[in-house]
Amino acid sequence: MATMAAKDIDGATQAAACVVAVHQRLVEMLRPGLTLAQVDQFCAEQLRDLGCVSCFKGYRVRGHPPFPSHACLSVNDCVVHGTHEMSVTPLAPGDLLSVDIGVKHNGWIGDAAWTYAITTRDAVGEALMSAGRESLRRGIEALQPGRPLIDFARAVQGHVEKERGLFLIRGLGGHGYGRSLHAPPYISNVVPSFPGEWREAFLAVEPGMLLAVEPMISVGSTETTGEGNQWPLYTADGSMSVHYEADVLIMADGPVNLTEGLFELPEIVG
Repeated sequence: MATMAAKDIDGATQAAACVVAVHQRLVEMLRPGLTLAQVDQFCAEQLRDLGCVSCFKGYRVRGHPPFPSHACLSVNDCVVHGTHEMSVTPLAPGDLLSVDIGVKHNGWIGDAAWTYAITTRDAVGEALMSAGRESLRRGIEALQPGRPLIDFARAVQGHVEKERGLFLIRGLGGHGYGRSLHAPPYISNVVPSFPGEWREAFLAVEPGMLLAVEPMISVGSTETTGEGNQWPLYTADGSMSVHYEADVLIMADGPVNLTEGLFELPEIVG
């Protein structure tokens, strides 16, 4: 892949900055008592203010209705793809809320998720959030030019499952992006368990790649479950989960986390 032109790097950087800005504004408003519909409406208002549109709302996948929300709002045992329609129960102290923001800004995509504890968290929540942040950090550092993508999975899985004793969700992972939300390559969070399971595992990381990488972690299960053709995916055993995602640009001298500002956000809000 050719190295990106300066104007393209600027476009991708600005889109990622919009995602970070929405998250920065979210931490100031998240609190107990808010419904997911209110949180989603707030996200929509911030996107408009920043000159963006959601690249999630209306998104279509075969077998599913159009995605109904501006952001993915996943609470507790909901791993990913949570919607504002899945619950009318207000957020409560101790809830873990994963917010995935996807934007289109001047033709470029930004796509990153972070998890927040509402006013407090127990030891389980703290362990999940700590593992999510650290595994993401280690995984990004492993995305070195010339090295295979499997290095990312080795770093993430080594931390989450070997060091922390938690579980990475199977069958879900990161992806390339740029002017479209999803593009090759697929980026697994775990090393393949049999030949051919992950075709891109030994694809070399190259300067110019834009990668959205996203560990999804649960307390007790590697599997998810859902209802019919609905979007939200839950841990199969009902255990708590977290989701962290960053936008990474590969440069000749290494990876650049375009959403690095998310690491500066408070973990406990409200």
